[in-house]
Amino acid sequence: MELINLSWKDEYIIFDSQDLQYKSIFGAVPCGESVNFNIKINKNVMLDYIYLHIFIDNLDVSIPANHSAYQMKKSEVIDSDDWTTYSYSYKTGDLPRLVFYFFEIKLQDGCVKYYGNNLERLGGIGQVYSYNPPAYQMTTYYKDSKTPDWYKESIIYQIFPDRFFNGNPYQTLSAHKKNTFIYGNWNDTPLYIKGENGDILRWDFFGGNLKGIDKKINYFKDLGINLIYLNPIFKAASNHRYDTGDYKEIDPMLGTEEDFTHLVKHLKENNINLILDGVFNHTGRDSKYFNRFGNYDSVGAYNSVGSPYYDWYTFKNYPNEYTGWWGNADLPCVNELTPSFLDYIIRDEDSVVAKWLKAGIKGWRLDVADELPGEFLKILRKRCHEIDEESVLLGEVWEDATNKISYNQRREYMCGEELDTVTNYPFKKILLDFFYKNIDASRVCKLFMNLRENYPKENFYSLTNMIGSHDVERILTICENIGNFMQENSYKSELHKERLVLKEKLTEKLGIDILKLFSLVQLTFPGVPLIYYGDEVGVRGGKDPDNRRTYPWGNENLELLDWYKKLIAIRNKNPLLSTGGFKQFSINEDVYGYIRFLNKGVDEFGKSRGTDNFIIVIINRNPVNSYNFEFDFKDFEFINSVKNCKAVYEIHNSKKYFSANKTLLMDIKPLDFLMISNIDLTK
Repeated sequence: MELINLSWKDEYIIFDSQDLQYKSIFGAVPCGESVNFNIKINKNVMLDYIYLHIFIDNLDVSIPANHSAYQMKKSEVIDSDDWTTYSYSYKTGDLPRLVFYFFEIKLQDGCVKYYGNNLERLGGIGQVYSYNPPAYQMTTYYKDSKTPDWYKESIIYQIFPDRFFNGNPYQTLSAHKKNTFIYGNWNDTPLYIKGENGDILRWDFFGGNLKGIDKKINYFKDLGINLIYLNPIFKAASNHRYDTGDYKEIDPMLGTEEDFTHLVKHLKENNINLILDGVFNHTGRDSKYFNRFGNYDSVGAYNSVGSPYYDWYTFKNYPNEYTGWWGNADLPCVNELTPSFLDYIIRDEDSVVAKWLKAGIKGWRLDVADELPGEFLKILRKRCHEIDEESVLLGEVWEDATNKISYNQRREYMCGEELDTVTNYPFKKILLDFFYKNIDASRVCKLFMNLRENYPKENFYSLTNMIGSHDVERILTICENIGNFMQENSYKSELHKERLVLKEKLTEKLGIDILKLFSLVQLTFPGVPLIYYGDEVGVRGGKDPDNRRTYPWGNENLELLDWYKKLIAIRNKNPLLSTGGFKQFSINEDVYGYIRFLNKGVDEFGKSRGTDNFIIVIINRNPVNSYNFEFDFKDFEFINSVKNCKAVYEIHNSKKYFSANKTLLMDIKPLDFLMISNIDLTK
């Protein structure tokens, strides 16, 4: 007689990839490590067997993953009367590969259920499927891979050199270029002069240079910056210099190699590190290597098939048809694994990488990292570490770098041999979606938790969290756009029409308020914050070239600058904000928060960082509504500093609270924040 399972309910299966009860190692797992998978089944289930299905990803994603199925055994651990735990201990392989997994549950009546990732594929609690469940992701990585501690404790200031400051007497130019124009006023708005086919006819310059950066070191110190990242500084035709003309020569408009040496020396004297932009996927057509216009005293690839650089490029019909970056003829792509290119850029004693690392830089930001072959990245990182084991490689990646696919290849950025960190654009997207009301606070928690689960801990705490860069609209402009959205969706309703009438310059005010919340999260979140020059003083701008306006010396938004200085000072004084623990929560759909903490004086890497402290950050995205809520500290008593806390300080309202029962009634105003700590953050 066939058994019929009349009592089946989907909630009879419990698994949570982010809970150590169910997966013994949180998130990414080192190679060669055993991880226990535990799934709980209600005892009402008439069970035949449970299988753990494992899929080991191939780097070539056109090849199916290697699949294995392992029968899970009943655990010897005694559960409650209602639940039985089934377990399997899986050992990761010797090579770092993405591992995907789900569970198959066969019932005695022959029915088969599958338990896999949730439909959003965000990890954590999954769900039951009848077939083909989405799998969970488990990243694996080389066990000893590590990112430099100094980088995790950095605050980056990104500078577009031509637009920051001219340090020459009377702001004279350091050099002149052919077929260019110079703006008559430092505060002019940049623009491109383009021809009919879209080519730029004349490159525009303001005259910022290395001496200008050198002269503003006191500004960096006062702001609290300890790492400068420069957009390309090597000789090139354009103002952005991503069309490299000579990797070994400073662009004359920026100064000389002596100017660079002085800058590095002065930065080091003030405990500020420097990284440069490495553009190794392409060169300029107007370069010593390609030399299409004959402006260099060299035999370029365009000039002769006998050129020492000929093999660097791919010609379709020599010499005028060749592969350019995204079809751009101004940027001929290089074949990065060509031996002579590897020698020139990386392997030679006087290679490009060696020259500038030996000159004192601490690493590279790699342009279009997803265009660079993995083998190139491995050779590059190995060479950088031979010269300076504390050097860092930051790759430009716009997505989750743990599962990025580029040209049908699963990239190995975070496996321990290629990159230390990437540009964390998902960080900004999550916040944008939150403020645009595309997602609520609980979804924000899930999205950030998914990133944390996917990245190895070393890399998660090194993610370069950015809300602005030279490639996107200025963050204040974006925040003002959000302000306009809020006016359309909140203030213009009948209930709040009077707010719209009474407020002057409402868009500007909302933009500043929203930017303060963005920067508050950026500067208190795990990872390394990157500030794009001028964002801290309210520079506006749309898409390129408008996002590359000059720093407004003498016209700064001092309120915003003071805000940034205070936040950066808090981060620099409290190492828990760099490498401390991290747990999120949501109060309601509009109010998102998290706690940063040290336990027993150590951070997430077991490093002693001082006394037990915590800082709670809470933000309200709603432009109209205040919220009163009860905050229960008992939810965080796994943290010693919370458990033993007798009083807390709220920095925004300069209040001190005492609570015998560990709960506080809090009030958060529209587009406002709370910062709560067991220490007075204002001192």
